[in-house]
Amino acid sequence: MSSNLHPSQLHQHLQMYVCAKWSFWGSLAVSCGLLFLGTTQKPESKPWILAASVGTLEVGRRHRQTAKLLQESLGDIDRASRLNFQGWARAKTQPTAQLAVTVGTVDVNWQPENLITDPVEYINKVQKHVALVGGTGDGKSTQAQYFSTRIGGRVVVYDVDSAKGDWGWVEQNDLIGDGGLPKVDKAMQEALDHLEKMRVYRKEVSKDIPQEFARFYIAEEFPVLADCSNASQWIRQHAKVGRKRKQFIMVLAQNDTAANFALEGDADILDTCFVRIRLGKKAQDYAKSTLKNPQLEQWLKAGGKKRFLVDAYPCELDLGLWQPNAMPAAGCAYATPETDGGGSEEVLVQPTAMNEFEQFILTWGQQHPDEVLKARILLQASRLFEGMQPDEVRIIFASMADRGLGEVEGNGAKLGWRWSK
Repeated sequence: MSSNLHPSQLHQHLQMYVCAKWSFWGSLAVSCGLLFLGTTQKPESKPWILAASVGTLEVGRRHRQTAKLLQESLGDIDRASRLNFQGWARAKTQPTAQLAVTVGTVDVNWQPENLITDPVEYINKVQKHVALVGGTGDGKSTQAQYFSTRIGGRVVVYDVDSAKGDWGWVEQNDLIGDGGLPKVDKAMQEALDHLEKMRVYRKEVSKDIPQEFARFYIAEEFPVLADCSNASQWIRQHAKVGRKRKQFIMVLAQNDTAANFALEGDADILDTCFVRIRLGKKAQDYAKSTLKNPQLEQWLKAGGKKRFLVDAYPCELDLGLWQPNAMPAAGCAYATPETDGGGSEEVLVQPTAMNEFEQFILTWGQQHPDEVLKARILLQASRLFEGMQPDEVRIIFASMADRGLGEVEGNGAKLGWRWSK
């Protein structure tokens, strides 16, 4: 029977066998201990101790029976495990044109069915704001710049801890935070006043707000800004009516709890008025713990910064080659590198490019053209891959080879990659 089991199934059966075996011995030891204890206790306590001993022994007997059944079904455990894994790995990791490497139950060629390639289009469709969740270095500021350019409006940034060059694309007068929280608090009140003016404008002049009055607010590390007295009112009012009045807000944080966005008691606002965009490790953890989707988790890991989650939807958007000045505002036709020569409106096409992990591997291969790169060597060579498992690195190797970027050699744990033109 064991020869017909998938390696992951065999591993599960082995774990069950070991647990059942040790449970039997543990139950036997506990039962004997209870019997010994009973000899030293008062007569009125002995029936209870004897009953507990018998019950524990019965549990152990059942576990022993389970262990025997598993042992009989597995047969020669070591030999079956070794042969089955070798055959499976050989079939899955041969370097062919249709290469597909599987680690556990995750296929490197797996693609999500509900993939989003234009998050701005999605956000405009649902008419919500953005709660951008990610850690340091996940590319939050790049995402903010991209969204502000696409959606349009005068960009105003609240950031009390910005470093030189962090918001170089924002007008100096619109980067607010050098004066600390009091300066931000005052700016938030001014934003609320402007929001009220837009209400009056729509009522007395026109429901279409001119673009000159449009605003795109970016609140960096909102849990810090939440200490401002106007922060709660600022986010609540803009969340509810901001989009109607062309006042868009993007709030940034490292966790998406209601408390982090000064919405205690109004957590529903976060769900009904915001699209959550999760980057990097935050997206991977959400796919693993909340969505219970290991394939999506591995897909996100393999894609680096160009893959993230928009609400519960996977999104792939490579901003590595994006030129901010070349991107028109929302509502315009999007320029593309190539046109059909006609007068029809063009659409935005995202070029296929390598993520930072693939770029590092490619650079290494070009510098060492005759050497085979193994996962172990790569993990020791750069801190970029810190936290990755060797199997995850091999997935990247296989993915690159499948796209014509180098080639793979070896099978299973010995699979490596080298550069080839």
